[in-house]
Amino acid sequence: MFRSVDDVTARLAETGYLASPAVATTVFLAARLGKPLLVEGPAGVGKTELAKAVAAISDARLIRLQCYEGVDESRALYEWNHAKQLLRITAGRDESWDQTRTDIFSEEFLLSRPLLAAIRGEDAKVLLIDEMDKADVEVEGLLLEVLSDFQVTVPELGTITATRRPFVVLTSNASRELSEALRRRCLFLHIGFPEEELEKRIVALKVPELDVVLAESLVRVVGALRAMDLRKVPSVAETVDWARTLLALGADRLDEEVVRQSLGVVLKHQEDVLTATAKLDLDAV
Repeated sequence: MFRSVDDVTARLAETGYLASPAVATTVFLAARLGKPLLVEGPAGVGKTELAKAVAAISDARLIRLQCYEGVDESRALYEWNHAKQLLRITAGRDESWDQTRTDIFSEEFLLSRPLLAAIRGEDAKVLLIDEMDKADVEVEGLLLEVLSDFQVTVPELGTITATRRPFVVLTSNASRELSEALRRRCLFLHIGFPEEELEKRIVALKVPELDVVLAESLVRVVGALRAMDLRKVPSVAETVDWARTLLALGADRLDEEVVRQSLGVVLKHQEDVLTATAKLDLDAV
């Protein structure tokens, strides 16, 4: 998939994803070793976007399993098309049960969900298992067979094994601890908030119309906010949103009035807004 770490960096940049050396190296190794990639870090630092970027540069189909409390086997792996099965049973009333059973538990009646869809077919795929930490612990057990052997067992059909392994990315905001069994099967990458220079480059890439000096001030202020004891510190995505907000407002500098008017773009809780308003010293940033 990639010739080198530099190749990963360059090709990700073509999609608008500026990767740090650690990110590029881990993506290269995951592709070269055929290992799933577990990406942890705070919300909004580019974990999901990394999977999308890898799919784009490898011309692969992105298959996404969005995790949430209550997601189960029928949502993650597969389920049978019960309505179609019932129609088939009704149409074959004169057949024996053995004949009908063989027919209704066939490929024609199988509905592939993300995990099964990712290992079927010859086309290149990126499987994104997003926000794994929001799923119940039991769901991790469903993943072990897929992530170890890239296969899924359907009792009525047998074991379906991937003929072409997908590139797998699991993301987590670390709201709960993932099992050691799951972690063992993955390469690990933590994406935190970027260094100031990298964040400037991200803003310049995403909002090129914004004045360079104003963009530098914006990044410094965001850094100062992240140093505060806030309920939710600003993410990179919110830095970009703030840059677009300043552009929309026609601001030429980041003064107290502009900050007060637009602080709700980067801070999402009233107590955080009050803390920032009281503690943020623009002259010292």
